[in-house]
Amino acid sequence: MSRYSADDVEPKWQQAWDSAEVFKARRDPSKPKYYVLEMFPYPSGRIHMGHVRNYTMGDVIARYKMATGHNVLHPMGWDAFGMPAENAAMQIGGHPKTWTYGNIADMRAQMKPLGLSIDWSREFATCDPEYYGQQQSMFIDMLHKGLVYRKNAVVNWDPVDMTVLANEQVIDGKGWRSNEPVERRELTQWFFKISDYSEELLGALDTLENWPDKVKLMQANWIGKSRGLQFAFSTIDAPDGFNRIEVYTTRPDTLLGASFVGISADHPLARQLEKDNAGIAAFNTECRALGTTAEAMEKAPKLGFDTGLRVRHPFDTAWELPVYIANFIMMDYGTGAIFGCPAHDQRDLDFAHKYGLPVVDTFVALENGAPVGTEAFVPPKTEPVRWVKSFAGEEIQTGEQAINAAIEFCETNGIGHGVTNYRLRDWGLSRQRYWGCPIPVVHCDDCGVVPEAKENLPVRLPDDVTFDKPGNPLDRHPTWRNCACPACGKPALRETDTMDTFVDSSWYYARFTSPHAETPTDAADVDYWMNVDQYIGGIEHAILHLLYSRFFARAMHATGHLPAKAIEPFNALFTQGMVTHEIYQTRDDKGRPVYHLPEDVTGGKLADGTEVEIIPSAKMSKSKKNVVDPMNIIGAYGADTARWFVLSDSPPERDVEWTASGADAAFKFLTRVMRLATDLAENGADTAEGDLDLRKAMHRATDEVTRGIEGFAFNKSVAKLYEFANTIQKSGAGRIAKREAIMVMAQLMSPMTPHIAEEIWALLGGQGLVTQAAWPQVDPAMLVEDTVTLPIQINGKRRAELQVPADMPKEEVEKLALAHKAVQKALDGGAPKKLIVVPGRIINVVI
Repeated sequence: MSRYSADDVEPKWQQAWDSAEVFKARRDPSKPKYYVLEMFPYPSGRIHMGHVRNYTMGDVIARYKMATGHNVLHPMGWDAFGMPAENAAMQIGGHPKTWTYGNIADMRAQMKPLGLSIDWSREFATCDPEYYGQQQSMFIDMLHKGLVYRKNAVVNWDPVDMTVLANEQVIDGKGWRSNEPVERRELTQWFFKISDYSEELLGALDTLENWPDKVKLMQANWIGKSRGLQFAFSTIDAPDGFNRIEVYTTRPDTLLGASFVGISADHPLARQLEKDNAGIAAFNTECRALGTTAEAMEKAPKLGFDTGLRVRHPFDTAWELPVYIANFIMMDYGTGAIFGCPAHDQRDLDFAHKYGLPVVDTFVALENGAPVGTEAFVPPKTEPVRWVKSFAGEEIQTGEQAINAAIEFCETNGIGHGVTNYRLRDWGLSRQRYWGCPIPVVHCDDCGVVPEAKENLPVRLPDDVTFDKPGNPLDRHPTWRNCACPACGKPALRETDTMDTFVDSSWYYARFTSPHAETPTDAADVDYWMNVDQYIGGIEHAILHLLYSRFFARAMHATGHLPAKAIEPFNALFTQGMVTHEIYQTRDDKGRPVYHLPEDVTGGKLADGTEVEIIPSAKMSKSKKNVVDPMNIIGAYGADTARWFVLSDSPPERDVEWTASGADAAFKFLTRVMRLATDLAENGADTAEGDLDLRKAMHRATDEVTRGIEGFAFNKSVAKLYEFANTIQKSGAGRIAKREAIMVMAQLMSPMTPHIAEEIWALLGGQGLVTQAAWPQVDPAMLVEDTVTLPIQINGKRRAELQVPADMPKEEVEKLALAHKAVQKALDGGAPKKLIVVPGRIINVVI
């Protein structure tokens, strides 16, 4: 067979792998284990090329580790709870459960033709009662351990979806799905005490040596450790109980430039004042409509309301500052109150100019000591500046020095104390929706809030719900809420809030080690398989998913579900780039863009001859129709072609652009490799003069492909395999050496294109399956070159080559270089200005 026929080859070998249970993971203490995991997908109903790239990368690692003697765990599951299923139920009728499991079946059917080395026996969905029942069990354990609590909190409320939204689900002040303005509302919510682990989560980032630096930096910034001063302004004529306003600041060095005090609309003082002042009540209501995110507050116009109250500056009782309610102050950071220093904060400066407040410099630039005008002077804390007003009496200091001096001064004089704060807030997990894991507590009039008895788990979602009106169907179900109190047995009501879906994805990696255990984890399994050796996923999950997973691992350890070694669950992390494609568009009669699928465009034109406007490479998007359906590619070329292409074009951390020509080239290469194997079986002498050279090339290819896989440089491995195929094709070696080389090539290609590798292996008489064959070994002696070819550059341009013994002394190489006819011609009887020989690399002649 000279042509690679994917339709025949790929199903055959997938069946062979399944029959032999090649990828079924079992504990085997005689082998080193290796756990490779890709971030599991949401079951939207269709896989896309991003899925193909992500799971192919994981598959390459899994297959390679299997070949190098590791006992590999490579599982698959589905992140299946969440609002999209409810929205679909509301839009098209039906039930989220039906929609979700139908999509899972569709996506599984699309993924299996890719030939991934997945242990499908471990598959689960987070909406399986077996899974979320164990999640409920852990919630109860964490509640008993003090890691979960309930309190009133100001939240993002979507008035259309009628649910709480996480900060990242609020885009430009609007709900991510409803696209309607989000409100701030105070509700009783459940929280995980992730803030208790702020310092540990921050410090442990330094131990994650195999994580991308950018991810660690993003997490560090999100945790947001800061050293500052906590103190209080005493109030003048404030309501009873509000004789002080507590403030936390990271820039106490600027206290001598204060011109106002600001408080959040949710500050207790603001709430007290609004009871008797309609103007304040209206302003606070307007502020609460902004949402709770820092982004929303930052983008909104900076507005304030003068309460009429005044405070005394802690350094001078005669120095009074006005108190404003301001729309840019968050209640859940620090104390919900700030002092404004307009000279050194642009937001404060804009606010001061708007409301006619003074601007007082505390420091100026060293070179140009001009006072602040329309732009605040905010140098880095490490940069020295000239201090107009300094706590330490120094004229020139850095900000850090001045901050430390200010804290010391305030502590010495009893004004305040140094405090370390974190930006990281406790994790609010309550969601007012149906399709999520029910929070396993009940509300009893006599006993209060009581955790459900574990023997009653899982608390299952009822199937008989309707979505004909907004809000949580669990609130209006006629019977589901009714239950008996686990403590006293009296009638009680179930909690109708369900858990944030980030909870579901924060421990699935641990469940994969024993997916059918009757407890969240099995001690022997989790001890053997954890940690995840290689985790792969998108950079968009760099903060919350990974941070929550790190916290959850610690919480699981604290409650006895994970060993201590697993509190950092992912040993290595790789964040892959996207798959992109050109966008094709025309315009309608009103000038609005009309998008067209790639398969509808040929040579820049539609079928009717209309020319399309081509927008350069962009992330694949259904709305822009620049998507390539993997099933179409597999149908036309086969899975191996799709796999080869997504690995070949660029480093895996960068975006890769899908092109029809690239896919066609990948298919042609696989066909050429198949032809090499077929031709070998038909003719040729057993041995020949080129045998040694081919074997050396084989060992070099093995060495470079191996290093490429281990270094996540799959594109380099692919490039080497292209080169090796050319070497085999041009080689003057005999049949025996060629057969050996092609069989090794099949092994090297097996992690990337496993189906054609099996076909070649079987064709040339390989024993068993190539998937189970040991990885080829490199003979270091074969990597030593007897001769090397050195390019000769003359004035920076390559003009010739010189082949010399690999161990020739530098002085001898110089003599041969000067005697070369190309160099002689360029010198024209003269002498070179410089002659530089880099042994084994290059010869540079400067004339």
